[in-house]
Amino acid sequence: MVNPRTAAAHAAAHHDDSVDELGDGLHLLRFTGALFCRAELSEPWGVEFPELPGCMTLPVVLSGRCVLEVGDDRYPLEAGSAALITRGVAHRARSSTDAAATPLFDIPALQVTDTYEHMRLGGGGERTQIAYAAMQVDAPLTARLIAELPDVIRVDSWDDEETGAFATVLRLLAREAESIEPGGEAVMTRLADVLVIQILRRWLRTAETQAGWLAALRDPHVGRAIRRMHARPEEEWTLVRLARVANLSRSAFAERFTTLVGEPPMRYLAGWRLDQARSQLTRTDDPIATISTRVGYGSEAAFSRAFKRHHGVTPGSVRRAAESARPLTPFRSAS
Repeated sequence: MVNPRTAAAHAAAHHDDSVDELGDGLHLLRFTGALFCRAELSEPWGVEFPELPGCMTLPVVLSGRCVLEVGDDRYPLEAGSAALITRGVAHRARSSTDAAATPLFDIPALQVTDTYEHMRLGGGGERTQIAYAAMQVDAPLTARLIAELPDVIRVDSWDDEETGAFATVLRLLAREAESIEPGGEAVMTRLADVLVIQILRRWLRTAETQAGWLAALRDPHVGRAIRRMHARPEEEWTLVRLARVANLSRSAFAERFTTLVGEPPMRYLAGWRLDQARSQLTRTDDPIATISTRVGYGSEAAFSRAFKRHHGVTPGSVRRAAESARPLTPFRSAS
């Protein structure tokens, strides 16, 4: 199931100048597919979730409670809590730390639709309901953001600073999870998108980053140049023009940018253009020549050479692979 661009991320980018840099990072976060599971659980119970490479996973506790275990870390979750597992690593959810965990694929489930299933498990005790989403990310554009996120971001609706917005989305998600009606999967997809954006926005507001891409976005000089590159990749940028945007001398800008981002400005720009191009090759049917112009290349031949140097494959092979790629499959066969 292919999702449109996440409108909530764009909205996050335009509240005021103080969050523009956060929005610029979040608007790169795009999901190319989603799987959903509604789990009806009764104590004692435990589920072992496999690794899902290239996905963000989002368990949301709609009622009851559980313990989420990721590696050696444990996160208690109660009704109104959610946890964003940013890199799709293997994890467990259990009614208690001493409950046995059953591998997900060994648990019978009702396949409601191609991307939604309903699962029941447990010994008949206290009940818990969890809505679980696995969202496939657009890897080239999202890689820099994900690389700087913690493995798990946990949130509680009662800590909501946005006038109950998080709790409202949770209630809507719970209502849609009860029964899939016409258009229900599309609604759940968009609600999951919004939850992820809300979780990341909250984390970004409090994260203390001294260096790296997120710190560069926050920098009043370098961040301005990065945002301009992102918004207008087709322009004929030079180091001098970017330094002028950043309101710094050329040497000061180059040094500051390289220190924060870890690579020089023009190399970053080239990578950004070619990552944008790869994303467009997989998400659109636009001609390669059109895409090459859109990302700042004057000739398709020059674009193709640069693309192969950067990605190790030709634009045409990426387009053909995208055309033959299978859609995201149900949990039973996603591993």
